[in-house]
Amino acid sequence: MLNRLLHTVPAGPLHTVDRFLADGPKAQERVLRRILTKARATEWGRRLGFGDVLRAPDIIAAYQDRVSLHEYDSFHEDFQRVRRGVPDVVWPGRFRDFAVSSGTASAGKVLPVSREMLIGNRSFSLAVGLNYLAETGNLRFIQGKHLTLPGRIEESPDHPGTFVGEVSGLQAEYAPAFFRRFLQAVPNEIAFLPNWEQKLAAIADRTLHMDIRTIVMVPSWALAFFKLLVQQFRRKTGRRVETVGEVWPNLQLFISGGVSLASYRTLLESLIGLEHLHFIETYGASEGFFAFQSSVADRSMLLHLDNGVFFEFVRMDEHGSPSPRRFTVADVEPDVRYTLYVSTCSGLWAYNVRDVVRFTSTYPHKIVVVGRTSEMIDKYGEAVFGEEAGSALREACRMTEAEIAYFHIAPRPAALDRMPSHQWLIEFDRMPRDKAAFVETIDAYLQKVNRHYQIRREARVFDQPEIVSLPEGTFYGWLQRTKKQVSGQTKVPRMSEERGVADEILKTVTHLDIF
Repeated sequence: MLNRLLHTVPAGPLHTVDRFLADGPKAQERVLRRILTKARATEWGRRLGFGDVLRAPDIIAAYQDRVSLHEYDSFHEDFQRVRRGVPDVVWPGRFRDFAVSSGTASAGKVLPVSREMLIGNRSFSLAVGLNYLAETGNLRFIQGKHLTLPGRIEESPDHPGTFVGEVSGLQAEYAPAFFRRFLQAVPNEIAFLPNWEQKLAAIADRTLHMDIRTIVMVPSWALAFFKLLVQQFRRKTGRRVETVGEVWPNLQLFISGGVSLASYRTLLESLIGLEHLHFIETYGASEGFFAFQSSVADRSMLLHLDNGVFFEFVRMDEHGSPSPRRFTVADVEPDVRYTLYVSTCSGLWAYNVRDVVRFTSTYPHKIVVVGRTSEMIDKYGEAVFGEEAGSALREACRMTEAEIAYFHIAPRPAALDRMPSHQWLIEFDRMPRDKAAFVETIDAYLQKVNRHYQIRREARVFDQPEIVSLPEGTFYGWLQRTKKQVSGQTKVPRMSEERGVADEILKTVTHLDIF
């Protein structure tokens, strides 16, 4: 009854989902037509001939013919003009909000975020919660407080009247009024505190005795927050608790975003310690909110095909070629790695998000994010993708009962007494019961799933992985030293073909456990 009621609300978030589920390609064509119509009188719209595209009998083919694939550099100068208040450049009107996609607000990738996108993302977020409610009937998750950990935003000193920061912070300003009044555990003035450690401590203090039912958080930073929460609770109450579930026994739902949940789920389950807890993963980025886990039983994510984003995909084996074929949801295939490009209601046109996705099904269109276009090590012809490395690590943890917090993989060059290999820098929360088995499991798994790796191992021109166990807090210390600002969305890079990150980390550690 509840499921049917939620899906029949006219123009509601789930009604939108049902419409694109009925015909995904047609929904995407409507999105493209809508955003081109809105932007045709802008500078980019006139330059790229959106008017002509809209008159073509096949709008998608015409768009792909007129609009080439773009990187951030193609937009950079115009985005600087947009930040200075120039209207009608990539999207109608002026922008107030800007998301830092990478780097810093002054030197990194800063993307304009339109009011239309923020409203669409708000509807997306409501769809995540309502879909969970419709599927499970679990009303308990809305009978207490929701704890979110958004990134910080601030007024730009160089561009008064505009706001810049992480998209989660921008989105927090657009939270529905009923959410702020009845569900939000921590007000934005605390969530936006500039000092990360002070912010976590303030949030822990405020929520120690609240009835927290839902958490929305980046998994990697949940680890740090949960440990602090338990410590604060022990200190304030004198009770010897071990898990988050003892602090918040009614916790029902963890909504994850920002980084892949798979690498952290087992450890989070251990830290929380509640058997009834559900996890839902979402895929949101500065460019838009793209996909969400539509079933607690299926960890792949449903691509949201009506949220102001038109999706295109380029096969990874054609990525970087002069004229790659551009796929849409009408012709993608399961189990193929694609680079993701988007055109959006914030004025991005065939823009490279630099994420790699793989479809697990095409009706409905469900994906998993398998890495970044640069998240691969192919220094010695081994071509190991981030997805494969993450899966190998999870298998090694399962086999040896280990738990990890953070990791980074770098190439280890050959020497007189050894062949090249990969060096895995890992912060363990629980060491493997058998270190040799941990290494052997990673090695065997990669040989099973990666032919390039297997051939080099069989030919004995590539050694098995070297594991370097780092003291707790090593990666966080590195982030503090190397980033101007550490926040909930600051990430440790998982892989690199260069040794810059690895060498910088290793030179600060006096004692290493290598196996």
